[in-house]
Amino acid sequence: MTCIRVPGSSANLGPGFDAVGMAVSLYAEVGVVDVEMPERARRADEHHPATIAYRRAGGAGEVWVRSDIPMGRGLGFSGAVRVGGAALGLCESTGAVLDDPHVRARVIELTAELEGHADNVAASMLGGVVGTNGHRAACIPLGCDLDVVVWIPDFTTSTSESRAKMPATVPFADAVFNVTHTALLLAALASGDIDALAEATADRLHQDLRLSKAEPSRRALEVMIASGAVAAWLSGSGPTVACFARPGDAGRIAAGLPDDGRARILSIDSDGARSVVV
Repeated sequence: MTCIRVPGSSANLGPGFDAVGMAVSLYAEVGVVDVEMPERARRADEHHPATIAYRRAGGAGEVWVRSDIPMGRGLGFSGAVRVGGAALGLCESTGAVLDDPHVRARVIELTAELEGHADNVAASMLGGVVGTNGHRAACIPLGCDLDVVVWIPDFTTSTSESRAKMPATVPFADAVFNVTHTALLLAALASGDIDALAEATADRLHQDLRLSKAEPSRRALEVMIASGAVAAWLSGSGPTVACFARPGDAGRIAAGLPDDGRARILSIDSDGARSVVV
């Protein structure tokens, strides 16, 4: 049977709030329920984000979901399953193929509306590292080879609750700080200037506020930096924290992370959402 396989994501990468996302090698699959479903797949009810996206895109059947992306941890579960559902529904209702640029753009448009922001869904749809203004998205060419280490705690975070606690306005200096550091982040990734990434992922808009409610995550992030990570950040709204590691360093960094969470070594997924046979 055919389904849509979609990578999870790590959003913001520090200063790129709602503007930068990265696809990572954790996956969700969404397919139409037929005679049978693959092992570990579960039917998605009408309230599931995959089903809502599927319906919004014109899908008429019932969908199943299979995922190894942890829910409520800042690794893009809802964005990934929404991309899968919308892609499935759009291809079903229009007869188009997923590789059509217009289909991919429409999936991002639909799912960004459902998510409330586009960084996760754009990364999951397109793969790699993306920049987005909420309506359009473009991939950033990577000039360096980096591994990704994530530390996933047992507790969860509600993105909507986390966003609701953020201030409606910020000081001008903080806004400028984040704009300049986001520009540096994208330039460093594209040029391969690894030494600039640690400074480039600094943030003044959201990380300190969110980390103040997740002290274990703050400690894990500090351990990543002390262990030689290239750069580290709060993944999405958390509570997962993530870092870039030079090839060969990821295992050592992961091994030293606190044992009240689970460390995983991931890669940057460069393919994005794809139609696959399972």
